[in-house]
Amino acid sequence: MAIQPTRAPLLSIVVPVYGVEAYLRECLDSIHDGVPAHETAAVELIAVNDASPDGCGQLLREYAADHPNVRVLHLATNVGLGPARNAGLDVATGEYVWFVDSDDWLPAGTIAAVLDRLRADRPDVMMIDHLRVYECGRRDVDVSSRLLRATPGVVRLADRPQLLRVQHTAWNKVVRREFMAELGLRFHPGWYEDIPFSHPLLIGASRISVLDRVCYLYRLGRQGAITSTRSGRHFDAFEQYDRLFAWLGQRHPDGRWHAELFDLMVSHFLVVVGNDDRLHPHLRRRFFRRVAEHYRRYLPGDGYPRPGGVAGLKHRLVGRNSYLAYAALRRVHRLAGRVRTPPTTTSTGTGAAPDPTEARPLVRTNGNGTR
Repeated sequence: MAIQPTRAPLLSIVVPVYGVEAYLRECLDSIHDGVPAHETAAVELIAVNDASPDGCGQLLREYAADHPNVRVLHLATNVGLGPARNAGLDVATGEYVWFVDSDDWLPAGTIAAVLDRLRADRPDVMMIDHLRVYECGRRDVDVSSRLLRATPGVVRLADRPQLLRVQHTAWNKVVRREFMAELGLRFHPGWYEDIPFSHPLLIGASRISVLDRVCYLYRLGRQGAITSTRSGRHFDAFEQYDRLFAWLGQRHPDGRWHAELFDLMVSHFLVVVGNDDRLHPHLRRRFFRRVAEHYRRYLPGDGYPRPGGVAGLKHRLVGRNSYLAYAALRRVHRLAGRVRTPPTTTSTGTGAAPDPTEARPLVRTNGNGTR
């Protein structure tokens, strides 16, 4: 009797797990229970226990015993978020891969909507919308979400360049697995591992689809999350941007996308250096100096469209390596902010997304990188 080959799933969902015992079951249930009964063969769930020091390993063993279609990898040593994602990717068999963080979860109806759009569009990358969820229960729309609106059908980045300014995370993108391999993309060790992964996906894609629907609930304020942890490991961002520009130089030696990524890099660094939850005050000056070094190293020879207002002033101060002036501006801006009403939305991890139609002055340089 001939044995028919098992059909590969359409979607592999990879969940790296570390130190999230309080949130893990909610994440796994939102994925497992969200798969429609007639779509069970179309989705595989791969959880990667990154040598978690809490009860996550046991929880995963019990979960896999009760849910035979859930695969669990147990790593012998802790490797970090990026390499843990790679470990899940290495055993994934789906045509598409979605990296979901284990302290976040998916709203009802998400899996069905994602599968339907993947089948309809067959994209290289599909972008999804999300909400930011705080420990108090408040939910906010991300400021960059508006850049996803009204994207017609399947596009290239050149058609919708504002998509490059959507929050640069792995979890808001569902990626064709072979396309990822064609680009030679893997996650690197260290914090901010999404930087040299997320942007190249959009730059290299021939087919980008947008599912304008909230498909992801992103938890903020959790103890242990890097966006709320003071650490010198935030300096990892510099090496991650080095990797990004090295990839760009190899793939686009003509300089395409360099100015856009440079602007995003500087804006991202300014978010980190100005955030008390990420940098201890005694590290701020040293971080700023490193930002100024990267500014000089990667400043496009033809300039770049610098933002206006206070953001543009901060860019200028970075270009001049004027930390004292930056620190004074930061103090004034924070004092003024205390008397303003807090906005209903908050900035992304990369900084507030500028209006893509906003006119910006072109910053030009002379031969030595100064202005």
